[in-house]
Amino acid sequence: MPYDLGATARLTAECRSPGGTLTTAGTVTVTVTLPDGTTVSPAAAESATVGVYQADYVTVAAGRHTVRWVFTSPAHAYTDSFDVRDEAPPTVLSLQDAKALLKKQSPADDALVRFWLEATTRAVEYFVGPVVVRTVTEDHQVGMVRSLALRKTPAIALVSVTPLLSGGPSYNTQDLHLDPVTGAVRRKDGGPLHGPLQVVYTAGRPVITANILAGSQLILQHLWRTVSGPGRPQRGTDDYDVSEPIPGLGYAIPNRAVQMLNPDDQGPGIA
Repeated sequence: MPYDLGATARLTAECRSPGGTLTTAGTVTVTVTLPDGTTVSPAAAESATVGVYQADYVTVAAGRHTVRWVFTSPAHAYTDSFDVRDEAPPTVLSLQDAKALLKKQSPADDALVRFWLEATTRAVEYFVGPVVVRTVTEDHQVGMVRSLALRKTPAIALVSVTPLLSGGPSYNTQDLHLDPVTGAVRRKDGGPLHGPLQVVYTAGRPVITANILAGSQLILQHLWRTVSGPGRPQRGTDDYDVSEPIPGLGYAIPNRAVQMLNPDDQGPGIA
């Protein structure tokens, strides 16, 4: 499961001889490659078990990390990876509400519930656009235009509109009109926008409607049951049957959940 940004990732690896026996290494080096390509080498030590090594790394960046272990005497190597969440990953339901819905109260279930809750949020936003309020930064390659269309709607407010090229015009957001539904940005005086421009804005829904919450709950329950239910689902037996084909998302989303989201559906792939 992904680590939270700032949490300590405990990395482990085994040193084995050519014959496969766990063996104490002469030297061990562990290298963590961050998402931006930089590397760090946390100290590694053998655990209480011969040949089993661990290293603790405090995460500082969100994204995919690669871990490379290199042992000598005997020569052995091992490569792995781990993920780090954004500082505030958007979720349409709280962890507490998700656990109550799934009837999972043990803290031991938190990591898996959070994983599927984040997956549920992405699926919901695929249909209805941003739900959780967040700040969005976009580059728009426009020349002289009367309006530009933001890519994520509903949009809430413009934060800044600045030039991508040196010497280009900046625009005071107070002088611009934003249509929150279509994401269209226009000058209030009717003049053209001169680009290319970088637009920073907030998008999402300050108030999440009941149908979106209900659709989110149905999707989360469905996904949880498909991974936690019987090993061999039987057709027509409750939510374990994942045979509802939905264009774009295959069998992952139950049709009744899509129907709940339909009043706010902006077309697939908006989020």
